[in-house]
Amino acid sequence: MQFQIQIRKAVTVDIPKLRALIDASVRGLQAHDYSLQQIEGALKNIFGVDSQLIADETYFIAEARVEMKSEVAEIITVGCGGWSKRKTLFGGDQWTNRTDSLLDPRTDAAKIRSFFVHPEWPRRGIGSDILETCEAAAKSAGFTRTEMGATLTGVKLFQVRGYVPIEAIEIPLENGALLPVVRMAKQL
Repeated sequence: MQFQIQIRKAVTVDIPKLRALIDASVRGLQAHDYSLQQIEGALKNIFGVDSQLIADETYFIAEARVEMKSEVAEIITVGCGGWSKRKTLFGGDQWTNRTDSLLDPRTDAAKIRSFFVHPEWPRRGIGSDILETCEAAAKSAGFTRTEMGATLTGVKLFQVRGYVPIEAIEIPLENGALLPVVRMAKQL
C-alpha cells in the first residue's frame, strides 16, 4: 500500500469525519494511559470537535491518499489538530470551561489544540506534520511561544518536538473520574 499525506484546513462539513476520528483515536490509542472511565468521561465532557477552531481557520485535517492495487485512490482521514489564538487551553464544543477571548501574540502563547491520529495510522509522522503546520501558522500570526494541555499519550511526541512540561493538571469529569494532562510549552 502506497500513500501520500495531505494536510488542509478543516471546514464545517468535516465535522462528522472529525468526530469519528476523535472517538476512534481516543478509544484506540489512549487506552494504555487512561482507564475506560476516564476515556468515557473525557469523550463526553472534553474531547471533541471545537467548531471555533474551524471557524478561525486554525484547525487542520490530515488525509491519506491510498493507492489501491486497482489503481483507484481512496482518501482516508488519518489525523487532525490545530492551534488557537484564543485563551481556551483544551476541550471541544462540549467543554464548559472555555475562554474564547483573543490572545495577544506579543505577550501570550498560542494554544496547540486537539491533536488526534487514527489508531491504524500512528507513528507515521502525521502528528508531527500537523504540529509543524500549526507552529508555522502561529508564528506567522506573530506568536513566539506555544503551549498546550497534552494527554499522557501525546506527551512523548510533544517532548520530542521540543515541548517542555510545565505542570501536571487533573481535570474533574462529570462521571467522577479525574483526567490527568500535562501543560507543556515551547519557544518558536
